Amino acid sequence: MLFGLFGSRVKPPASPPPVAVRAGQADALLKRLEWTVIRRLDGLLQGDYRTLMRGTGLDLADLREYQLHDDVRHIDWNVTARLQQPHVRVFTEDREMAAWFLLDLSPSVDFGSGTQRKRDVLQGFAAVLARLLSRHGNRVGAMLYGGQGRAAVDTVLPARGGRMQVLQLLQLLIAPSGVPARSGAKPHGPTQLAELLRAAQHTLRQRSTVFVVSDFISEPGWDKPLGELARRHDVVAVRLLDPLELALPNLGLVTVRDAETGEQMLVDTNDGGFRQRFARIAAQREAELREALARAGVDTLELSTDDDLADAILRFVDLRRRRLGVRRGLPAHLGVSA
Repeated sequence: MLFGLFGSRVKPPASPPPVAVRAGQADALLKRLEWTVIRRLDGLLQGDYRTLMRGTGLDLADLREYQLHDDVRHIDWNVTARLQQPHVRVFTEDREMAAWFLLDLSPSVDFGSGTQRKRDVLQGFAAVLARLLSRHGNRVGAMLYGGQGRAAVDTVLPARGGRMQVLQLLQLLIAPSGVPARSGAKPHGPTQLAELLRAAQHTLRQRSTVFVVSDFISEPGWDKPLGELARRHDVVAVRLLDPLELALPNLGLVTVRDAETGEQMLVDTNDGGFRQRFARIAAQREAELREALARAGVDTLELSTDDDLADAILRFVDLRRRRLGVRRGLPAHLGVSA
């Protein structure tokens, strides 16, 4: 596996900082994000944060044509028969819903070829989304995979509201990777993302909006539990990536290391044939990954380490708005008054 594996970018194991230190770091990070990202989004979203969460309210808000992956229980059969085209009902969103972050903290997310790692992008995204949602009365919770140096779901943060909940989530994320495993725990091996998704199926009882944040560098078999999770919850796959995982520049002789198994290999990036093979394998993996996500029926947001976080969130909000087809007022040609 040669994706996201340049060992020079993976920090050595370290002991977690004291809780007080992590609390100070979390507060400083959240304040910076509130000033640089959230403040900017406030002026651009204009209250459209609701498109981040798909509600299940009872008040009819709109009618639109049926789209792939819509819930068939929401089909309006009278309108469908009249127009000879399937239409579904769109309901007013519940205002107090729960959002859950399923966070993949396996060693491969410590990779980054630029100024930030995939882990930094994960922290920023989780903090910004959690703060945007929690301050509007929604509850946020999290499940962390691989955060204690082992391939397992090791932390569950129950869903609560408020800024303190976001700070608590950030404190959990700031602890460095490579923390020694607890006594008796198995060491980290290849990522088993399916384990995180199955754990979420058993933990999340109430319908929620679920953000699965991962680079999806995992053993196969995660697409089926992801699809099962999406049948009950509104699931968004947030895919972390780095440009160097898609194409290799000419760097000469480079030692690459699999961040999860520790396997090392000396490669000659001066070899044009090797770079072409790498790009071909990367393109094949990209196609397979996108096919698996489409098969699971989830919305997808791609976050690169060289992305602007605010721009990426705005692109996603626009996608959700178009996918949900939410409009103000009911269309006159359906014969329904607003």
